[in-house]
Amino acid sequence: MTSTSPDSRARWVALVVLCLGSLMIVLDSTIVNVALPSIKKDLGFSQTSLAWVVNGYLLTFGGFLLLGGRLGDLLGRRRLFMAGIALFTLASLACGSATTQAMLVAARVIQGFGGAVVSAVALSLMVSLFVEPAERAKAMGVFGFVAAGGGTLGVLLGGILTNFLDWHWIFLVNVPIGIGVCVLAWRVLPAGTRDGARGRLDVLGALTVTAALMLAVYAIVNGNQAGWTSTQTLGLLAAAGVLITAFLTHESRASAPLVPLRLFRLRNLATANGVGVLWAGAMFAWFFLSALYLQLVLGYSPLQVGLAFLPANLIMGAFSLGISAKLVMRFGIRLPLGGGLLLAAAGLALFARAPVGGHFAPDVLPSMILLGCGAGMAFNPMLLAAMGDVDPSESGLASGIVNTSFMMGGALGLAVLASVAASRTGHLLASGHSRVASLDAGYHTAFLIGAFFALLAAGLGALLLRTSSATAPVTSPAEHRHDQSSTSVPLERVYSGDSD
Repeated sequence: MTSTSPDSRARWVALVVLCLGSLMIVLDSTIVNVALPSIKKDLGFSQTSLAWVVNGYLLTFGGFLLLGGRLGDLLGRRRLFMAGIALFTLASLACGSATTQAMLVAARVIQGFGGAVVSAVALSLMVSLFVEPAERAKAMGVFGFVAAGGGTLGVLLGGILTNFLDWHWIFLVNVPIGIGVCVLAWRVLPAGTRDGARGRLDVLGALTVTAALMLAVYAIVNGNQAGWTSTQTLGLLAAAGVLITAFLTHESRASAPLVPLRLFRLRNLATANGVGVLWAGAMFAWFFLSALYLQLVLGYSPLQVGLAFLPANLIMGAFSLGISAKLVMRFGIRLPLGGGLLLAAAGLALFARAPVGGHFAPDVLPSMILLGCGAGMAFNPMLLAAMGDVDPSESGLASGIVNTSFMMGGALGLAVLASVAASRTGHLLASGHSRVASLDAGYHTAFLIGAFFALLAAGLGALLLRTSSATAPVTSPAEHRHDQSSTSVPLERVYSGDSD
């Protein structure tokens, strides 16, 4: 089938719809951060209660990813995608119309649930739409760009909307987009996307893993405030550990488990999830801590912070939308993944020397360029590695696992790095250093740890990703112009998911 056939065009239109839905979710995870000071002032939040505008969303988002992915496999992914978009859109309307603290936080909790459903099934829908390896690589690049670049775009959009309108519009902008995505999804997404998935929902497994994830997310996002050695934090983490143990025990015995444990014996899936945890921690170090450096050390406005991320977004777009797919098709998964993570580590290491009186061109732009290249290069092969080994009937569940790894890795990485930065800053303030210099030194320490996370992720990918058929480089057609079969076989095998 050629790329210009009607069926092919329909698939690409469907991909745009999936990307728009995913972009709404990704944007919302970061766009709100720019508007928090305005929300606090307008609705009278205290500093402690204001955290729930973010944490309420993260709690349900992180808790329901696995359940959302499995429900998509069992009930139909188009149906779940549309339901998630509709719920997210209605919750966005409630957020934008909120006049009290309770109303805003409750709507954010509902937003998180809708966002979890959409995130869990969107990637599996995309995988089921694109089965031909070259097209899947290109589609995954587009999808990866939305996932990797949407967060930084949220800062820019949040700054524009907050500066020129007001904070309500960071939520209300979702309403027309959500309505449009729902209408288009009904028209262009295939209805039969369960791929033969059978069985009933594992209720006990769903309850235990969802409760465990919600407790873990709550403990992590409140760890800095409550104290990492406090009774609350340790008690919640212990309870989450008990529930995870109960979940794994149940899953090993259940006739129709929510998460078949055999999935974790798929080497590329397990490795990609481990890499994803570390990569998310490094990404959060870049995104959140560099934004704080720009605002609190260099004195940038929210809009200036968003513009500072624009070069990285443009570079990520160039890699994700074209270059990354070509690299994967030429070299396989491992080399672009490892190379991208090494570039990201170098970018974070450069940020670790950004001075108090820094300037954009010499002190910020080089790091942004390296991080943009690294993120754009690594995200596509990491998603391909995670999804390539999985049976189509379980792709929704695999997507939920991948998203959960990113969510937990990002939340834990940010909490740890923010704690390290705050500790270093506190020591320097107590020693008589200025506030700005102390903040800068704290961020430097966190950036170095983030660079280590990226290096460790690169090493894991290089050592553990399957290096046989699944990652064999694809030779160019010119090298086999006299034997077309010699190019088609390795091309298929790049994504074949054959076991070792």
